[in-house]
Amino acid sequence: MNINPMDLFKNLQNIQSKLGETQEKLKTITAVGTSGGDMVRIEVNGQLEVIGVTISPEAVDPDDIAMLQDLILAAFTDAMVKIKDKIRDEMSSLTGGMDLPPGLMGM
Repeated sequence: MNINPMDLFKNLQNIQSKLGETQEKLKTITAVGTSGGDMVRIEVNGQLEVIGVTISPEAVDPDDIAMLQDLILAAFTDAMVKIKDKIRDEMSSLTGGMDLPPGLMGM
């Protein structure tokens, strides 16, 4: 079976183009993680950057800083799980439904 180098090159260009489009789209994908019944909310984008933090006043107890730290950590963890699921879905459409190798993009 002979592989035409030009066909291979065209396929590579197509994949690179789709990857570029997907990376641009990831900038617009967001997920919000919450904890404490929505007392703490953290929004992340598809580039795994925190783009927003909201803390309800009732979550702030100067005598219990450890609780607030736990709520922030839980909301961040929730946001990361959600955004990684969205990224996997987006990348799956790029790869035509093929599963991504474990560990790709830190997932």
